[in-house]
Amino acid sequence: MKDVAARAGVGLKTVSRVVNGEPGVTPDTERRVHEAIEALGFRRNDSARVLRKGRTATIGLVLEDLADPFYGPLSRAVEEVARAHGALLINGSSAEEPEREQELALALCARRVDGLIVIPAGDDHRYLEPEIRAGVATVFVDRPAGRIDADAVLSDSFGGAREGVAHLIAHGHRRIGFVGDRPRIHTGAERLRGYRAAMEDAGLPVREEWVSLGSTNPERVSTAVREMLTAPEPVTALFAGNNRVTVTAVRTLAGHPSPVALVGFDDIELADLLGITVIAQDAAALGRTAAERLFRRLDGAGGAPERVVLGTTLLARGSGEIAPPTA
Repeated sequence: MKDVAARAGVGLKTVSRVVNGEPGVTPDTERRVHEAIEALGFRRNDSARVLRKGRTATIGLVLEDLADPFYGPLSRAVEEVARAHGALLINGSSAEEPEREQELALALCARRVDGLIVIPAGDDHRYLEPEIRAGVATVFVDRPAGRIDADAVLSDSFGGAREGVAHLIAHGHRRIGFVGDRPRIHTGAERLRGYRAAMEDAGLPVREEWVSLGSTNPERVSTAVREMLTAPEPVTALFAGNNRVTVTAVRTLAGHPSPVALVGFDDIELADLLGITVIAQDAAALGRTAAERLFRRLDGAGGAPERVVLGTTLLARGSGEIAPPTA
């Protein structure tokens, strides 16, 4: 900074004001300081800045799976909000393993991130209580925190699933299968609850063999779909609990001799061209809302933790409008 000040013909305080975007500097002086910075290759020492301000201008994002296309727009939205606040985003994947989620979240805290946005894999987040008390702002996305009170931004999984199944019922289906995620996962449980609510609303039974919960492994999902279609009372329609289940269901149904109605939760790539009816979440809105909430907390916003629930949208494209067989 002394070199910059000497080259620009100003004092150290003026350089500090320019670097930190503070008022009280004339445009001409600001220009000279920036020219000196560029000429000398000056770079701000962020380590010293952390010691002075107590903030690192970094936030952490713990995702479930970096390869899942759902998280692309969510992560990008978080990054854009962070960038607008002059912060750097560091993200990583838990691979939906609670132990790995905890390890990653605590590693980010050890690197003194100012805040965390977490898509939880586990259901017990008491390990974050010391970090939150120490001032690490924390917001959960897609699923709420387990066993602690924290801000959360969620999609309406229950309402979306209920609407999707009701859509199949409105098109004449009475035997509807549900293939979903593990029941311990909040979104999986909420979508199953929405399925059951829609069936109950219509006075329809839910047979045990019409519901399959578990991993989204393609082999598991494909087997479940085939078993529902070949049962003594086969289903005439399917509700897929997330985007990975939908993709496998589409591939499995491609080999079935007769059309089967399908509605999926989450949009998937090329769904518009393939005519797949889905309940769409706004992943970017989830990320943006969570990040904005995080920075409000970092800026001193108080109050009790809040839960924000964003709506979903039914996109009717053809697969969910197939009528059941008449025979």
